[in-house]
Amino acid sequence: MEYLGDAVLGMVVAEYLFKRFPYKNEGFLTEIRSRLVSRESMDKLCKKVKLNDLVEYDSKNRNMSSFRYIYGDAMEAFIGAVYMDVGFKKCQQFIIDKLLHTHIDLETVIETDTNYKSKLIEWSQKNNKFVRFETLEEKGSAHQKQFKVQVLIDDEIVSKGAGFSKKTAEQDAARRACELLEIQQ
Repeated sequence: MEYLGDAVLGMVVAEYLFKRFPYKNEGFLTEIRSRLVSRESMDKLCKKVKLNDLVEYDSKNRNMSSFRYIYGDAMEAFIGAVYMDVGFKKCQQFIIDKLLHTHIDLETVIETDTNYKSKLIEWSQKNNKFVRFETLEEKGSAHQKQFKVQVLIDDEIVSKGAGFSKKTAEQDAARRACELLEIQQ
């Protein structure tokens, strides 16, 4: 259900942003969508709507890293269940009316710029690690170039990212690395 909810949520938010900001570029829309549907955002949303009160798990489990965003996972699973129960249109209406409009301040999301690359570099310096970003691919015309980048820490590939600018691709790869390494925002 988590997988399905994640996919439905991504689609609904993508269309919502596209209609709300018809003249913004793809990079802006992708960045805002990413912030809205991130595990961290879903975790916070789950707590706002008190869905976390229904989640049970074994708190004695020694591997708590798998529970880091358990409430975000629960939120995605809940959205997947709503989709399966009432279909796409009603689920879309639920996400927009009951979640986005009611519990998310879109202006704050837009104004908040998390610089994952800086976070990752700061973490690497504190932990005596060597971080580097490597461009894997550039494709497309000059106006529609796409980049693929990977993050290496001590010459080991940690994550990959993509974007319509090198900076966006690096941020995407750094965000994924921060999630994998559990680096706090």
